[in-house]
Amino acid sequence: MRKFSLVEFSVDHPKLVVILTLIVTLAFMTQFPKMRTDTNPKNMLPATSDVRVWNDEVEKTFGLYEDMMALGVVNEKGILNPDTLGKIKKITDEVLKIKGVAARDVSSFTTIDNVTVDNGTLSVAPLMMEAPRDRKGIESLRKTLYDNPLFINRIISGDGKTTAIYIPLEKGSNGKEIADRIRRIISKEKGDEKYYIAGDPVARDTFGAEMFKLMAVFAPIAGMMMFFVRYLMFRDFFLSATLMMDAMISIVWSMGLLIGLGFPIHIMSSMAPVFLMAIATDSIHIFNEFYFRYGETKDKRKAIIETMRAVSRPVRYTALATAAGFSVLMFMNIVPVKVFGGLVAFGTISLRLLSFSFIPAMFVFVKEQKIAKIAGSEDTSMGKASRFLKTLTGFGVHHPKNTVFVGLILLVIAVIGLTKIVVNNNLVEWFKKGNEVRVADSVMNKALGGTSLGYVVAIAKDDGYIKTPEAMRYIEGLQRRLEKLSVVGKTTSVVDYVRRINRVLHDDDPKYDVVPETREMIGQYLFLFSMSAKPSDLDNVVDYPFKRANIWVQLKTWDSEAMKNVIEAVDDYKKSNPTPMEMKPAGIAYFNLVWNHEVLWDTIKGFVLALIVVFGILAFDFHSIKWAIVGYTPLLFTILLIYGVVGFTLKHLDMPMLVLSTLSLGMAVDFAIHFVSRLRQRLKEAPGEPLADALLWTAARPGKGIMRNAILFAASFAVMIFSPLTPYITVGAFIIGMMLLSAIMTLIYLPALVTLMQGWLFKGGSK
Repeated sequence: MRKFSLVEFSVDHPKLVVILTLIVTLAFMTQFPKMRTDTNPKNMLPATSDVRVWNDEVEKTFGLYEDMMALGVVNEKGILNPDTLGKIKKITDEVLKIKGVAARDVSSFTTIDNVTVDNGTLSVAPLMMEAPRDRKGIESLRKTLYDNPLFINRIISGDGKTTAIYIPLEKGSNGKEIADRIRRIISKEKGDEKYYIAGDPVARDTFGAEMFKLMAVFAPIAGMMMFFVRYLMFRDFFLSATLMMDAMISIVWSMGLLIGLGFPIHIMSSMAPVFLMAIATDSIHIFNEFYFRYGETKDKRKAIIETMRAVSRPVRYTALATAAGFSVLMFMNIVPVKVFGGLVAFGTISLRLLSFSFIPAMFVFVKEQKIAKIAGSEDTSMGKASRFLKTLTGFGVHHPKNTVFVGLILLVIAVIGLTKIVVNNNLVEWFKKGNEVRVADSVMNKALGGTSLGYVVAIAKDDGYIKTPEAMRYIEGLQRRLEKLSVVGKTTSVVDYVRRINRVLHDDDPKYDVVPETREMIGQYLFLFSMSAKPSDLDNVVDYPFKRANIWVQLKTWDSEAMKNVIEAVDDYKKSNPTPMEMKPAGIAYFNLVWNHEVLWDTIKGFVLALIVVFGILAFDFHSIKWAIVGYTPLLFTILLIYGVVGFTLKHLDMPMLVLSTLSLGMAVDFAIHFVSRLRQRLKEAPGEPLADALLWTAARPGKGIMRNAILFAASFAVMIFSPLTPYITVGAFIIGMMLLSAIMTLIYLPALVTLMQGWLFKGGSK
C-alpha cells in the first residue's frame, strides 16, 4: 500500500486544500471579538504565588487600594496663591465625581486630614475647606503645611512649587481611562500651572492600550514589508502574496486559539504576530530550492515534489527546534511568558503544516512561464548573490584557523559584556524619553516623595505590642534609616500620627514631637484620633489588635532594585537593633522585585532546558553528537555575542529581552540545521567532491535561502524599531542583530569549524 503524502495530496487537490485552509481560518477568526488585554503586573505570577497571597493579605488588613495614581500640580511661582489653590479645589471636586475613583480616600489639600487642637480637644478636619483669598490665610496654610511632617514631600514639595492629588482606584478600574477623564478636566484650566499624571495604573493601562494598537498595526506592516522584500528577491507577485498569506493564516490560527481558550493579551503575546511573521520566513528555503529544482527538471509538479523531499527534513527539524525553544517557556512561572511560549509553539507547528500543504498547493496555480523566468536567475555559479556567498564562505573554508581565532576573541569580549548586565524591570521606562507618562513620573519623583510605593510591615507576637513606646521608637528609627537611601523619598507610619498628636496636645511645642513615654498615652492618642479621622487614616498604617504596623515607603524610581535596597536596609537595621517584631516587605514595589527575580531564574532555567532540548534535536536530526556540537557552536556564539553587546550598551535587561535568550535558541539554530543537513546531503549525492567544494555549493544554494531568510526575518522585525514603546524597539533590534549575525556565523564560522575539524567529523577523511 502506497504511503500517504500530504505534499502530493496538496499538489493533486490544490483547490480543496486552499478552501479547507480558509474555512479553518474563518473558524478561528470568529473568536477575535472576544479579545481582551491584561497588563496588571499582579497577573504575571499565579494567584497562588506567595507574593500575591501576602500582598492581598496586607491590602485587606490595612484597607489599602491595589492601584493609586497621582495628579501633580506645578507652579514655578509657587502653588500657595489664591488662584492655584482655587484650581486645586475645583479639580479635586471634579475628580471625586469620576466613576472608578475611590472618592472617600482621595488625598488633596481639600480632603486630607489635619490634626489640630480646638479648645483643648483634639480636632481632625480637612486641611483646606476653601481656598484662602487673602495673604493672612495663605500664610496660615503655609505654616500648617510646613509644621506637619506628614504633609512635606507628600502633598507639598519642599520648595512649595508642587502639590499632588493622590487618587486611589476602585478594583477593576482602568487607569488610562481615568487619566484621560482627568486630562479633560485640567484642560479647562488656564494659567501658570502645569499638570502631570503619574502612577502604576496610568503607565500600565496606557501601555496596554498602546500595545493593543501596535498589535493591530505592526503585524500587517511586517507582512507588507515581508511581501515587498520577497517580491524584490523573486519578482513574483503571486508567490510573494502566498508567503505573506502563510504567515497571516498562522497568526489568525494562533491568536484565535489564544482568545478562544479565554487567555487575555499580555505584552509578550502582543508580540506573537510579529514573531510568527518572522518565523514564517523559514518557508523561503522551500521557494529557494523550488526555483533551483524547476531549472533542473523543467517540470512543475516534479519540481514541487523534489523540492519538498530535499528540504522536508531540515524544514521539519527547524520547526521542531523553534517550537521546542518556545515550548520550554511553558515550564516557567511567569504566566504571560508561559502563554506566549505555547502560543508561538502552536503557531510554529501551524506554519510547518501549511508549508507541506498550503504552499505546495499554491505553487500549482503559478504559471510555468513565470517560474521559468525566475529559475533562470537562480544559477549557483552565475548569480551575483551566489558568487558573493561563495566568497563569504570561502574565507572560512580557506582561513579556518584565523576565523576561529577571531571568533574566540569576540567571545571573550562578549563574556566581559555579560558581566555588566543587570536584570531590571521598570514599566515607566517602557515608554520613550519625552513620553507624557515618563515625563510625569520624572517630575513627580523629583519634586515629591515618589510614585512607586512599597510597604514594610512590622509584625509583633502579641496583640497591642505596636502601642508600646519600644515598638514605636523602633519603627521611627527604621523610618529614619530608610529615608537615608537615595531611592526613598518619604516614609509614613502610625508613629508619625502619634508624634503629631502628642505635639498639638502640648500647645504645638516642637519638643513634644516625639513618641510618648507610656503605652497608655499612645493608646489614648490613637483612640482619640480614630474617633475623629477618616477610617482609612489609621487603617492604612495599623491593624486594630495593634499587632501589625504598616510603614509606607515612597520610592523615587520604579526600578525593581530600589525595593531590594529597602529590604537590605531593613535587614541591616534589624541586625544592629534586635527586635521581637518581624519585618516583611509588601506592596507593588516588592511585587516588582519578586517578579524581577522570578524572570531571572525562569530565564536561566528555561535557557538551560532549551540548550539541552535543542542539542538533543540536533543530535537526533544529524544522527551524530559530533555534528550536533559543530552545528551548535555558531548558535551559542551568536547568543553570547548579542548579549555581550547588550551588556556594553543597555546594561539593564527587562522581561522581553530576557525571554528572548530562550527563544533565540530555537530560532537561530534553524540556519545550522539547514546548512549541515544540505551539506551532508550533498556529500552523499556527490561522493567524490572535495569538502571545500561541497561547502561552497552549500553556501551558494541552500546558503542563499539562509541569507534570504535572515533578510526577510530582519525586515519583518524592523517595523518594531519605530514603536513608541521601548520593549518593542529593543526586541526588534535584538532579533535583527541575532538573525543577521546567526546567518553570518553559519556561512563563515560553521564552514571554518567543519574544515578545521574534518578529521574528527569524518574519522580521517572528508567523505
